[in-house]
Amino acid sequence: MASHNNSPYLSISPVPSSGSRPMGTLCNALNRCARKAEALADDFWNHLRVSPSITDAAVARIAQGTKLLAEGGHDRLFRQTFQILPGEKLLHSYVCYLSTSSGPVIGTLYISNKRIAFCSDYPLCYYDAPGYQHWMYYKVVIELDKLATVDPSANRLNPSEKYIHMITRDGYEFWFMGFISYDKALKCINEALQHSCRTLSLF
Repeated sequence: MASHNNSPYLSISPVPSSGSRPMGTLCNALNRCARKAEALADDFWNHLRVSPSITDAAVARIAQGTKLLAEGGHDRLFRQTFQILPGEKLLHSYVCYLSTSSGPVIGTLYISNKRIAFCSDYPLCYYDAPGYQHWMYYKVVIELDKLATVDPSANRLNPSEKYIHMITRDGYEFWFMGFISYDKALKCINEALQHSCRTLSLF
């Protein structure tokens, strides 16, 4: 067998001393990707852990993905779930839970240029009289100009458990948690609020 040292197919070239360090650049890029992947994995684990049943949470994600495919994406699903306001445009949607008195409700938070809206992934059972039950989706709709504050917060004992606390101008409070993309959701909400404030100041 011929030695690789004499192979016409093999060449070794030194790294230019005055150029950039490709290995250092590559390592930095890999480190950034690893940190993002780690943060995403933490967010996804926290999302599953919020649910009383990890299996139910995983099935809900599959069901929501199937629904999105069937309906044609987040924008069409938003339009079908909520009546669209004139000039309204969906900015983004995020998987999360809404905290309620009966426990966390899994669903999707929609952020538009006019509103923040939440709809449960599953219909929930309500009793309006003994023996009478109805299945309905749990929805929250807040116009941006009705929001007084949006505060990020975290569990002091477990800082990876993050929440978004919203208070309306008339004193209603909503806690959203278990985001798969917490930082992106918070940033999108704040940008929507800033845009809404600028728009209102023009009138």
